[in-house]
Amino acid sequence: MEHVYFFDGNKKRISWVVQNEKTNIEQYREHAENYLDLVSVEQSKYIALHVGIFWCIGGFIIKNGDLVKIMLDSKSMYDHLSNNTASTDTFIEKRTGFIKQLIDQRKLVIKYELITPGQNIATSALSP
Repeated sequence: MEHVYFFDGNKKRISWVVQNEKTNIEQYREHAENYLDLVSVEQSKYIALHVGIFWCIGGFIIKNGDLVKIMLDSKSMYDHLSNNTASTDTFIEKRTGFIKQLIDQRKLVIKYELITPGQNIATSALSP
């Protein structure tokens, strides 16, 4: 099955939206205490990418071998993930490792797409 995955994050909250032919699910979470107001916006976006994909796998929305189009509104994230380049931020590198592990374990087919922040439908869930 093909999924389109949007996500976003800020210093207080993360959000994600997964769409496919059967569902359109929007989720958000407050940051855990050890991240709340301590991570950068970019770090928060990596948390949202990791947690949301993990949640989708655990909820049997994304299954082994599925195609996931990951919509990125950050050029630096797009460059990092699509070109498999290293980041100088150890927090981001650790999250990237977890994301790659999920992708490999579940044999997901990933396509990264760069979008504008205005196209990111997960952003609206960041507002309380």
